[in-house]
Amino acid sequence: MPNHPDTLQIDPKPILHPRVLVADDDPASCRFLCDGLRSLGAQAQACRDGTTALAQARAEAFDLLLLDCRMPGAGGLQVLSALRGDAGAHSAESIAVATTAELAPRDRQSLFAAGFSEILLKPCSVADLQRMLALVQPERHQAYVLDDQAALTSTGDTCTMRALRLLLREELVQLEQELEPLSRDRAGFGERLHRLRSSCGFCGAAALATQTVWMQQQLSQHDATHAALARFRKTLLATLQALDR
Repeated sequence: MPNHPDTLQIDPKPILHPRVLVADDDPASCRFLCDGLRSLGAQAQACRDGTTALAQARAEAFDLLLLDCRMPGAGGLQVLSALRGDAGAHSAESIAVATTAELAPRDRQSLFAAGFSEILLKPCSVADLQRMLALVQPERHQAYVLDDQAALTSTGDTCTMRALRLLLREELVQLEQELEPLSRDRAGFGERLHRLRSSCGFCGAAALATQTVWMQQQLSQHDATHAALARFRKTLLATLQALDR
């Protein structure tokens, strides 16, 4: 394992105007996605093919990538696989969302295995885009940090949901306090994330569940990076804030 500083400074500084790369060869979809994101305060940059998307993501740092699954040159799966394998790419660790008009069950696992955090089905709404921005701006999109309907579906009733959310809150308070030493214990951190992923699913903590999966993917290949830890901690704190409302 690489050396770590004695004290890891995990900076949760908010992203005020996230930079989003929108790659989609359909003009109407691309226009809607870009306009919708801009209306929510994001900086959206559009491109129409996979080759250009990969080149831009390698050359520039984006906070979020929206990659259409089927594009000329390369689809979103191919683009992200190449990007994740390029340590020198400026957006190698950016949160990525696959966009598609149709999705077969077998494709879902392939997309997640490649490193996509979410799948956005088209046509979508501005509310769906807010949910995607909550992945990188949890503190500004609090309504999408906790999904009450998903939690009720999982738990069956309000009383059980509230009880499980109280347990989740206790878990997150402890995890936030222990995050620095855990970041130096790859195996221990991985075990905590495994448990947390289940808790998030029961409680409808969608944004934190996404960050947990992404952190697990990181740890399966190497130690967690400073950027990934900062993003994880920011979402953890935003989830705590939502649980306290």
